[in-house]
Parts: sequence; structure tokens; C-alpha cells
Amino acid sequence: MAGVNRDTVVSAFLALLAEKSFNEIDLAAVAARSGVSLADLRGEFGSTFDMLAAFYRDVDKKVLASGDSELVDAPARERLFDVLMRRIETVQPHKDALRSLFKSAQRDPSLALGLNRLALRSQQWMLSAAGIGSAGMAGRIRAQGLVYVMAKTLRVWFEDDDEGLARTMATLDRELANGERAMNMLGGFWNMVPGFTSRRARRYKPDQDVPPAGNQAA
Repeated sequence: MAGVNRDTVVSAFLALLAEKSFNEIDLAAVAARSGVSLADLRGEFGSTFDMLAAFYRDVDKKVLASGDSELVDAPARERLFDVLMRRIETVQPHKDALRSLFKSAQRDPSLALGLNRLALRSQQWMLSAAGIGSAGMAGRIRAQGLVYVMAKTLRVWFEDDDEGLARTMATLDRELANGERAMNMLGGFWNMVPGFTSRRARRYKPDQDVPPAGNQAA
């Protein structure tokens, strides 16, 4: 409705999420934090989960708009690494909110299922951004695999305070390598080309001294 800035509402929701669990966030509190009436808020969002979905869509759009043209001819794994690191960098300002969200999902199976649906849709877009097929059953399997990869990577990212995100990149690289082996059954999910120097190679070398990630809870 006129006068309601959806971005302002989503930002207010994320600020509250950084302070408390997802299920403790009241719609009235979002309205008050964003400076809109409940009536106007209802005109834009049906629930706090709708606000979360809007955040996921906004992240998708930002990642899709920031592609690296240098990687067009790179191997699939290199392109995917770049796309997923761009995604992590995009959500960096919202680390506290996402840490809280993941903790809430661990305690609420219905929220976890809803988050998986959002993440699955987002990862289908990330596959497309990397030039990897996202259609059909094969695409859904690939996307669900990336949901798992990102969940494991984010658990490390939550505790990674290094500006270069070395531990996060090491984890993502390792999990994509594991995914590469698992997805080979789908027939050439990856297309590795030796010797390519991409953003992944520039920013992270597999043999660099990176401490083990451990088993941090999200």
C-alpha cells in the first residue's frame, strides 16, 4: 500500500530477529520498529514468514545481479563456488539474524521445513546463475544438495570472524568437492578444467593453513 516501504519492514524484521527467536517476533513489534500501522503492514505481508521469504528473494536478486563475467567459461564448480560466496557476502550484514533463525529452526520442525522450501527455491536460482541445470528432478536434487552444502558452510560462517572468511571458503570448497563426488551419478554435474585461475583460486588455496571447522551448532 502507499506509504509502506517493504525494504524498511524487512529490515525491521531482521533487526528483531537478531535480538530474539523467530517465534518470539510479534507483528505489532515489526510494525512499531518499521514505523507503519498494523493495517498497512497487513496490506504488504501476511506473516513474519512472508517477511523472511521477501528477504530470501531480495538476496537472490542481489546475487543474480552481481555475476562475474570472467567466469562465464569457467568450470561449473568454479562458477558455483563464486555464486555461493557472493551469496554469503550479500548476507554478511545479517549474520546475527541468520544465526538466530538457524537456532530457531533447530527447535521448530515446521519452521525448518519452511526454511528448506525457501532455500530450495533460492538454490535453484543459484544453479541457474552458475549455468547449471535446475529443471526437473535432477535440478531439484542438485538444489537440495546445495541446501545441505550451504547449511554446513553457514554453521562455520556464523563463527568465522576473519575478514577474508578463510574457514568459510575452506568449508564451502570441501563440501562442494563432496557434492561433486555424490552428483557424478547424474552425469557430468561438474566439468573440471585443470589450470583455471578463478576467484576461488585467487581467494582460497586448498593447501593453505586453515584451522578445522569443528562442529558448531547453528
